[in-house]
Amino acid sequence: MLIKLFLFFILNIKLFVIVWCSEKNATGNEGQLIFAHVLFRHGDRTPVDPYPTDPWRDLKYWPTGWGQLTNTGKKQHYELGQWLRKRYTNLISKTYSRNEIFIRSTDVDRTLMSALADLSGLYPPTEKDIWNPDVNWQPIPVHTIPEVNDAILAAKKPCPAYDYALKKLKTSEEYTEINKKLKPIYNYLTKNSGKNVNTMTGCQYIYGCLKIEQLYNKTLPEWTSKVYPEPLATISARAFITNTYTPQLARLKFGPLLKEMLTRFQDKFNRNLDPDRKLWIYSAHDTTVSGFLNTLNLFELHNPPYTACVLVELRVINKEPFVSIFYKNTTAEPIAMNIPNCGQLCPLDEMFKIYEPVLPVNWESECRLSMLQMSYVDVEIKSTIGVAGISILLILSLLAIIIAVLLYKRHSNYHDDKWYYRIDG
Repeated sequence: MLIKLFLFFILNIKLFVIVWCSEKNATGNEGQLIFAHVLFRHGDRTPVDPYPTDPWRDLKYWPTGWGQLTNTGKKQHYELGQWLRKRYTNLISKTYSRNEIFIRSTDVDRTLMSALADLSGLYPPTEKDIWNPDVNWQPIPVHTIPEVNDAILAAKKPCPAYDYALKKLKTSEEYTEINKKLKPIYNYLTKNSGKNVNTMTGCQYIYGCLKIEQLYNKTLPEWTSKVYPEPLATISARAFITNTYTPQLARLKFGPLLKEMLTRFQDKFNRNLDPDRKLWIYSAHDTTVSGFLNTLNLFELHNPPYTACVLVELRVINKEPFVSIFYKNTTAEPIAMNIPNCGQLCPLDEMFKIYEPVLPVNWESECRLSMLQMSYVDVEIKSTIGVAGISILLILSLLAIIIAVLLYKRHSNYHDDKWYYRIDG
């Protein structure tokens, strides 16, 4: 009996240890945190561009201007900065150092301002950093580049191969069928908003505008009750995955950002990072957050709220590097995400293998698109320039072939004549 009780006790202890370890592994917080990437959406903003029949389209209702960060948005990011300070208090110093942190933003007012507000919460001046006792703030640099040159964060640097692949997707049988089903909603929105709506992105535009107006207690037109919040909210959420719907689209759109993060992790672990920083912050948009998560195959359909935040962290466990990813889209603590086929703690080497299909080797080269890759039917018939360009190319190609054939025959006849004369002679 005693032996049985002993064995029962041992088995229960083992079971407890297994369960405890499983719960611990589920947190993704094990090991020593040595680096973190933080990607967030900007804070609360005004509408970017109201629809034509919008009763609130007058700027007198939005004194800060279109698409601008509001005081609420500033407060939201100030509080997120305070939260980041608590989370990374053992990773970074209380005083700002360019050797510890780097902040990058898209070249848009609301994201630049969000980054600055966030930093005011993350780095309140203390001791030697206090430059004005009446101002509880210190200037910290935020870096950006024009969107047209940004292939990493804004992801708007021209990429012909991406544009071509996206166009192919939007004209595919699958998307044609989706648009066919949504046609009644498109027509309803077009009729009532005064804006031509014929895509899910068009629905997303209307939804975003209505949501902001509702947040600011603006009375919405009666016609909106038939489509807002549903089905517009669902359609809007679905629209977020379009730009990264296939591995190729994800590879060319947000593959450069993921590659930059993983490569930086590698450099950090191998002690090749110079400066040897610990935190990298990206200030961007809902499309960035959703697109990045979808590239990771971690996006669940929803509309990322203001300050939605992705944390990609590097930890060392038993002298080996591991990656964990968290998503924070509420005021609650972030959710540890399950990396596909790897779990909530994934070896860095395994991350490169898992995401190899979406990591560009040479983005510039992969973005090139030769005319030989396109068929005539792929050219947008509505574009006069496109049709003229293809027509001229075909004519020139035909002329080149004719000239080549004539030259070949002439060259061939020349040699035949010489051979004939030589034998005859």
